[in-house]
Amino acid sequence: MLLIISFIIVFFFMFSLFHQKLRYCNCEICHAYLTSSWRNEFVNLGDWYAHLLRRSPTSTIKVHVLNSVITTNPSNVEHILKTRFHNYPKGKQFSVILGDLLGRGIFNSDGDTWRFQRKLASLELGSVSVRVFAHEIVKKEIETRLIPVLNSFSTKPGSVLDLQDVFRRFSFDTISKLSFGFDPNCLRFPFPTSEFAVAFDTASTLSAKRALAPFPLLWKIKRMFKIGSEKELKESIDVINRLAGDLIKQRRLTGLTNKNNDLISRFMAVVAEDDDKYLRDIVVSFLLAGRDTVAAGLTGFFWLLTRHPKVENRIREELDGVMGPGFDSVTASCGEMREMHYLHAALYESMRLYPPVQFDSKFALNDDVLADGTCVTRGTRVTYHPYAMGRMSRIWGPDYDEFKPGRWLDKEGKFRPENPVKYPIFQAGARVCVGKEMAIMEMKSIAVAMIRKFETRVNGPGSTETLRFAPGLTATVNGGLPVMIQERKT
Repeated sequence: MLLIISFIIVFFFMFSLFHQKLRYCNCEICHAYLTSSWRNEFVNLGDWYAHLLRRSPTSTIKVHVLNSVITTNPSNVEHILKTRFHNYPKGKQFSVILGDLLGRGIFNSDGDTWRFQRKLASLELGSVSVRVFAHEIVKKEIETRLIPVLNSFSTKPGSVLDLQDVFRRFSFDTISKLSFGFDPNCLRFPFPTSEFAVAFDTASTLSAKRALAPFPLLWKIKRMFKIGSEKELKESIDVINRLAGDLIKQRRLTGLTNKNNDLISRFMAVVAEDDDKYLRDIVVSFLLAGRDTVAAGLTGFFWLLTRHPKVENRIREELDGVMGPGFDSVTASCGEMREMHYLHAALYESMRLYPPVQFDSKFALNDDVLADGTCVTRGTRVTYHPYAMGRMSRIWGPDYDEFKPGRWLDKEGKFRPENPVKYPIFQAGARVCVGKEMAIMEMKSIAVAMIRKFETRVNGPGSTETLRFAPGLTATVNGGLPVMIQERKT
């Protein structure tokens, strides 16, 4: 049987090469991509792309074997996300890659399906009741779980804690409570293994690897025969479907009341009762966004912070000025957080260098010409690359590689936002992130508590010059972020 499958795979691989011969290329970029020779000089694929894009006169390159255009040109970003938005949908190609995991969710849909979810999400996430509910969840998670865990490690000299894992557990608890009204209790010591979280990690990683494959037919064949990585992906998605389905059924049995503030209850009120699959797709998309992006943003932030003690001290000065000196209070109100301009700037600066989502792709619906003159044919994958954009002197000046929160402040020390096409961390135009304010609130809340109460120092491999990222839909540091925690003394 294995011999037959191997023969079929080889046959279809050769068939794919024959029919995609126009995509075969032995140029310098394509050769380096296919042979992975770029690894000889660069730790991350994003760093190699940034190098190539800095060399390009237009800040745009083509990777022919991927039928892909990659750009860091803000004019192109505006063209893709605003000017010609309707010509650059997620596209059928993208929905096929992520369809098994995200289904018809907001991050994997276009047209009326996307507009419906977008409108619904904007209304719900923008409502005062949901924002208050989200802040209460985050505050309680900090006070009853995060602080006790960090206190426990701080009393054990030499103990090392994976901070990335802590952030992922924290955000999975909070987004699960916000989305499903379900508490997975992941941030509890000793850290339990969550079947849901593990399945989510595996499905996200393997789905991302599909997107990097130069010959998509290979993973499609593996999916057809349920072998290798595609078998593992299916098993992980089966776990997600089972657990999500159980939660939806349970909520339908208990019924909806005015006391239900979680997103699933609010979505159930407008989604047809016989379409639990659609409901699952909607909420799983919010889980992916709310869990992984927040954790990724905080991981990069604290890695940078431990390397820049002057920035950390200035944040502490700001916290004392807003909240008062001492450690009696470690959680800030929404009003207090609005006054923390330097902390806000530091978070934005860290995401400039280490964005939670390092790149985003669309597919051209029709032939087009980008703002810089790059020709795009129908079906081309067009990618703007926030990770590389943060490393462009044309955008950020000669000090682009330095961590400088001050670049986000005006003369009065107030936070000054940048044009989103220059800083598309939260996208721009019609698809701008609807959960932006909620994500910033959670990141700020955690940063306030940890910086105010603890000294955090990176230990081991994470203390090197460059973070090494694993494949995934969001930025995940390979090997985690090992740190040593020490409680501050008055």
